[in-house]
Amino acid sequence: MKKRNLGLALTAVLASSTLLAACGSDDAKKGDTKKEDKDNFTVAMVTDTGGIDDKSFNQSTWDGIQEYGKENGLTKGDGGIDYLQSNQDSEFTTNLQKLVRRDFDLIFAVGYKLHDSVSQVAKQQKDSKFAIIDEVVEGQDNVASIMFKANEASFLAGVAAALQTKTDKVGFIGGIKSEVIDGFQAGFEAGVKAANPKVKVDVQYAGSFGDAAKGQTIAKRMYDSGADIIFHAAGGTGTGLFTEAKERKKKDPNADVWAIGVDRDQYDEGKVGDKNIVLTSVLKRVDIAAKDVSNLGKDGKFPGGKTITYGLKDDGVGLADSHGAITAETQKKIDEYKEKIIKGEITVPEKPGK
Repeated sequence: MKKRNLGLALTAVLASSTLLAACGSDDAKKGDTKKEDKDNFTVAMVTDTGGIDDKSFNQSTWDGIQEYGKENGLTKGDGGIDYLQSNQDSEFTTNLQKLVRRDFDLIFAVGYKLHDSVSQVAKQQKDSKFAIIDEVVEGQDNVASIMFKANEASFLAGVAAALQTKTDKVGFIGGIKSEVIDGFQAGFEAGVKAANPKVKVDVQYAGSFGDAAKGQTIAKRMYDSGADIIFHAAGGTGTGLFTEAKERKKKDPNADVWAIGVDRDQYDEGKVGDKNIVLTSVLKRVDIAAKDVSNLGKDGKFPGGKTITYGLKDDGVGLADSHGAITAETQKKIDEYKEKIIKGEITVPEKPGK
């Protein structure tokens, strides 16, 4: 009986040792996993109300984050890359807080309308990193501000419009009046004036970045009044411009109706059969900025408390390929003005009337 009891006791000890070793092995694996997760620099974003597929700012930011994720082996979801879509302004703060709780290392906020929400959440969450696009949050070391010299690229769009118009009348549709949109308008008007002072610019604001119907109404009014080229800086509202231009092109394939896109190359939005109504697009390389800042964060060089500005000089802004819509002569002039801006020979105004 004693031998049997001793054998049972030894068996129990061995079993316990094996179990503990197994648990230790699992814990080690969990520890390794945590370490691997920690090594990943995770990135997410909160959209403005234009939506993730706005063919503009939100989509461009997400493109940049996805490129960063692809290069670093990250997939969509916790521990990788992700986004939350804001359907109304009241969701900005909540969405930022949700991503903080999900432990993303860097959170992008797209658009100036998120300024107050970023400022508030960043103060509460000092250990989290934020980057806001098209706005500056001052005095917070955990917030990087990303700006673009959109006025410079808009100047080139103005040159293109002034030299390509056949009616000597062009249009500008703005979303909501703000310093950011002022830059687009100011640059465009300055470019038109520099290339051909006789050309008139019709300026109208929709009061929204998500009202396509309003955008179409404004575009119709402008085209009816003689404008043949219209540039929009209106986010989702600008889709109404494309709708109106395409409808006119369908009715009359020979009609001189053109639109200039914004933020990203919107050429695909202008297809009408084998024709296209997009003259060019003013590019703000938000995708490049999002990827750059994400990599800086990953490398331990997050530019918190700083403002990074992208312009013509560093290819942060520019004009998209016109796919033959712009003549070689006009393109030559555009290139000349671009060089003058880069060299500082031309200072592009940031506000209308300057």
